[in-house]
Order: sequence, then structure tokens, then C-alpha cells
Amino acid sequence: MKAFLLAAAATVVITALAAPAFAGAPVTLRMDTTDADGRVTLGDLFDGVTGPAADMVVAARMGPTAVLDAGQVQVSARRAGFDWANTNGIRRIIVREGVDNGGVSANGRGVAGAARGNVEVLAYARSITAGEIVQPQDLIWVKMAGAPADAPRDADAIIGLAAKRPLREGAAAQTRDVGAAQVIKSGDLVTVTYDDGGISLSLQGKAMAAASTGEVFAVQNTLSKKIIQAVATGPGAAAVGPQAQSLQARSQPVRFAAR
Repeated sequence: MKAFLLAAAATVVITALAAPAFAGAPVTLRMDTTDADGRVTLGDLFDGVTGPAADMVVAARMGPTAVLDAGQVQVSARRAGFDWANTNGIRRIIVREGVDNGGVSANGRGVAGAARGNVEVLAYARSITAGEIVQPQDLIWVKMAGAPADAPRDADAIIGLAAKRPLREGAAAQTRDVGAAQVIKSGDLVTVTYDDGGISLSLQGKAMAAASTGEVFAVQNTLSKKIIQAVATGPGAAAVGPQAQSLQARSQPVRFAAR
């Protein structure tokens, strides 16, 4: 009898281990991820979260925005019994300051136009100067009447890149706003090299424009005053000829990002 009970118990354990885990209730990420009190909850992030889990705090927002790791948010949802598939492969979730039912933000100020617009787009949380690197906290999701043709679908598409021109606070983000960080500034002294088939030449020049690695820019020969086109290879360095063509081809970035 004892052997029978042990065998039955073992069967139950093996069956339980072999059985697939119950999937949580499916939820979807809200298009407008905001919170009004600085406490970012599952209810703030997902449609479909109900009950006490909706008030489960997953992060704190200390400023105008909070940047959350999507993987950690997914784990928190699973622990609460919900399943977010994240089919778009989102890596960061940006939560911005929202409004309460009275249209008042967490700091007590009214939010003009909070209910206007029907397209969710990335915008700049502050004004950014040309050459400045875009940080996660510099971006927020806002609703606008329309989105630019090259509006990024994910913050990772522009985070870590440098502003090509001054960017205004509140303006919709565009991929053409940013590029690789500049390694040469206008007016810098630059060493321009030519290498091909064992032949190596170099000259000193003055940069007539700023450039990032792999970018073509104008250089004025300090002796002849002649202006040539060169490709930036690093701080204070540039190349012409086959080396420049090869570097320019390799430096063309291909970036994929999902909302």
C-alpha cells in the first residue's frame, strides 16, 4: 500500500512538472503611457489589467518622464498574472507625466491640449542644442494631429545620437534630426591622408564644416588655400581616395526600431 501511494504521488509530481504553465491573461501596452502621481503602475502601462494588480507599482517617475526597461516590465506583468507578448520588440517604455480626471498634472498645473490629437509620436522633452547627444529622458510620447513621415517608432532609433541642428522642446522627433556624434568641428586643423597601393601622402588643412566619422566635409589646404572634399576618419583626421570611399560605404548605418 505504501509503495502504491509513493508511486501515485510520484505520478502527480511528474504530471505537474510536465504540464505547461498556465498562461497569464493577455494585455496590451497602452498607446499613451502616462501617470499622474509619480507612481507608475501596471494599470498605467497596460490595457486589460484589472483588479488589485492595476495598482501594482512597477517604477517611480521622478521627473517629467520615466524610462523603463521593457523586459523588466514584462516580468512584473507576468508575476501579477498577465502576459504582454511585446510582438513589436519594444526595448524601452517612456512614461510621461499625465493628468488626473480634472485635467491637472501631478504638479498641479493644467495641461493645455492634453486631450487633443489622435496620433502618438515621440517629441523632445526639452530644447537640445546642435551636437548634443539625445538621452532617454529627453524624449516623451505625446499626441498630435499627425506624425512626420520619418517619425521614429521607438526611442532607441535616436537615443545616443547627436542633434544635427537645434531641436525645440515639444517638437515631434524625426530621424533626420540626429546623426552620429561629430568628431570634427568647423575650424579644426585636420590631417588629410591618401593611401593607395603603397603610396601614402598627407597634408594639413582647416575644416570648413563639422563632420562625423564617415561623413564628407570640405577642407582647405593651409598652404595652397585650395578646398578639397575629404571623409572624416576620427578627431582631427580625414582621408581622400580609395580609403575614404571604403570608409564612407561602411559608415552608412542601418537602424531598425519598433514602437
